[in-house]
Order: sequence, then C-alpha cells, then structure tokens
Amino acid sequence: MSEFKVANCTMGLCVCGCSKQTDKLNTYDWLADLPDNAKATDLVEVQFKPPRKGYFINSNGLSLEKGDIVAVEASPGHDIGTVTMTGRLVHLQIKKANLRPDVELKRIYRKARPVDMDKFAEAKAREHETMIESRQIANELGLKMKIGDVEYQGDGNKAIFYYIADDRVDFRQLIKVLADRFHVRIEMKQIGARQEAGRIGGIGPCGRELCCATWMTRFVSVSTSAARFQDLSLNPQKLAGQCAKLKCCMNYEVDQYVESLKRLPSREITLQTMDNEYFFFKADILTKRITYSTDKHILVGEQTITAKRAFEIINMNREGKKPMSLAEDADAAAEVRSVDLLDQDNINRFDNAKKKKKKKKHNGGVNNQNVAAGKNEGNANNNGNNSNNNSNNNSNNNSNNNSHNGGNNNNGNGNNNANHNKRNGGNHHNRNNGNRNYNNNNGNRNNNNNNG
Repeated sequence: MSEFKVANCTMGLCVCGCSKQTDKLNTYDWLADLPDNAKATDLVEVQFKPPRKGYFINSNGLSLEKGDIVAVEASPGHDIGTVTMTGRLVHLQIKKANLRPDVELKRIYRKARPVDMDKFAEAKAREHETMIESRQIANELGLKMKIGDVEYQGDGNKAIFYYIADDRVDFRQLIKVLADRFHVRIEMKQIGARQEAGRIGGIGPCGRELCCATWMTRFVSVSTSAARFQDLSLNPQKLAGQCAKLKCCMNYEVDQYVESLKRLPSREITLQTMDNEYFFFKADILTKRITYSTDKHILVGEQTITAKRAFEIINMNREGKKPMSLAEDADAAAEVRSVDLLDQDNINRFDNAKKKKKKKKHNGGVNNQNVAAGKNEGNANNNGNNSNNNSNNNSNNNSNNNSHNGGNNNNGNGNNNANHNKRNGGNHHNRNNGNRNYNNNNGNRNNNNNNG
C-alpha cells in the first residue's frame, strides 16, 4: 500500500465520515479517511425522507461523497435523495438491513440538477396538505385507519401513504378516490405505532432523542416480563413511551438482570433463625442485597443481607441449624447506600448544606437554653433544700432551747427590736411579756427594756 497521510480533524474523527446532526439514522463512516475507500465498491447508501433508506449502484462511476444530492432510479420516473455512505461499510449496512443478496439494486442516474431540485421542492410542499385531506377522505369512507404521513417522490409522479390500523383494511376504494383527487400514483404502506413515532420524532423521558428516530431500525416486541425481571413498577403511564407502547429501552438491560437473578436465592424460600422466621420482601438485583421481613405481606422487622449470607443461612436450615440472627455478627455494619454521581453537578447542591447548618445552629441554641434552664432549676432546688435544712435546724434548736429554758425563743428578735428602737430615736417601744429571750446562735443574753 502506498504511503498516505490521514486527514483527520480533532478528536480523531474524519470530516468526510460525519453526517448532519439533523439527519435521522445517521451513521459515521470510520473508513472514510482510508485511501481508495470510495472506489472499493460501487454500492451507495441513499437516504430519502427519514427514516427511509435505499441502496443503489453507481453504474456511471460518478465521484460521490457523503452529502451529495443525487437522482436515482424509481418506478416510475426518478427520485431525489442524499448520499449518506460510500465505500466498504455499505456492505455491512446492507447486511444490517436484511436485504437478500439476489435482490436487483437500482441505479444512480446523476447528481441532482436545479430543475430536479425545483420539482422536488414543489412535491415536498404538498405533503402536509395531502395528508390532512386524505384523512378526511378516509373518514368519509368509514375506514378504521389513520394516515400518519405522506411522502412524494422526487419528480412528483408518485405518493406513498403511511397508515396505521389495528385490523385489516380494504382500501381499494380509497386508492381510487386519492388517485382521482391528486392525479398521482398511490402506494399504501402499513406501519406500526413505533414506526410512526420514529417518523415524527421527539424527546424521550431520558432527555435524549427517541431511539426509533435516531438509530433503531429493528423493532423487537416488548413484554411486561421485562419489567418484572427488572423489578419495575407495573405502571402503564411510566412504562409506555410516546407511541403508547411499552418502551423499547426495557429490552436493553433485561438480559443482564436475568443473569443476575440466577445468582440470588428463590423468593419462595424462608429463612429460619432462633427467634423468627423471615420472608422475602425485595431485592436489589445488581448489588445482590436482599431485604427480608418477619411478616409475609408487610415490612416488619426489616433485615437486609447479602446473597452470600442468605445462601449460608439456607444451607444451615437444611442441616437443621438456626443462626442467632440474619446478620453475620451482632454489630452488623450499616447498609451502604449508593451515591448519585450526577448530584455533584446540581446547581442546588449547596442549599441543603446551608439548611442543615441553620437547623444545627437553631437546635444548638435551644439546647443551650435548655441546659441553662436546667442549671437554674438545679440551683433553685439546691437553694430550696438548703433553706429547708436551715429552717429545720433552727426549728430543732428552738425546740431544744424552749424545752431547756421553759420559754419562747425568738431568734434575732431582741437584736432586731433594739436596733429598730435605736434608729427611731427611742420613739417606738417594743413590749415583751417580760420573758428573757436567749439567742441560740450567739449564746448572748439580750434583755428587752420595758418602758411601760
């Protein structure tokens, strides 16, 4: 092979192999930068109104590249399409499309001329109006069908009507009426709901463009068993796509879930321990963690263990042994929760931290107030206890002194009265019963003057 220089753009992608992002079912030709790739075969892939594609022979040896608009053979007349692939990968695309090798392929006439493009634009401008009017005609004829799309041929001599119907429809009369009304050759093609969604296009619940509108060409039947294997909620609103059928993406990972389920114990097996019998409640299939409950219908006494531990307990039960608990040890580690890696790009990821800090501060202040209040209550209780003790001691001393002296004791009354009389200049007189009062604390005898 002769020396050549690979003319790639950044990130290792060849410009010649890229398609427009607006094209449905676009493909990247990763062999486009190889020398003599276009001359390796004369087969060419041509795309018409998405998602219809066709494969043609470049019998005239035209120099074609990806994106060229060409006029191809049709019956009758010619059609206008866009070249989407040339070279060695066309054989793989034909194999992917399940075309039989004995099928005779049509030819590419020429690159499109300005006259061809004018006719093509006029034909495309009539498609929407034709679809609306054809729906009204089908409704007047009482046909239980829905015309979902209309595609005119490039020269305007033929129109393809795509329709949806649950049952078989006799549209012979419809074809006659449409041919008399639009003066073109009529072709009817029945499609399903998924094909209709692919032709219309849209955004799925995952945020990306619909698979049927971008890359999917085969539509495999989807059943509710795929949802059961993956432990999905059997909610029709969540399981249905924009075509009102079960989502095709449910089949993408069902094989992996089926293989993982083989490594988990049966849901019918119960686990026996020394204190309880545990029933299967739910399972995280990919992480191989199983949740058991002591009740068969509701979650009571939740215990989450690994599949390995579950098999160990099953083998112990078969031998007639029962463990103390489902956990491997008494101090079982807390369940490890999965972390959402996309949460780090969330613009509100700092709001929760601020709210938690505010809550902690608020709770801390309340706790400090409670602690201070508790201390004050404790001091008050201590003071009350001390005062009660002092009063009890004084009462005891007074009772003892009264019994010893045979009189009434007033602690501190004599001193208080004397001081009171001195402050008032002797104007006020304190009369006593003539008894002598003794102060037990100081041990001094205080006599009160009787001023008569």
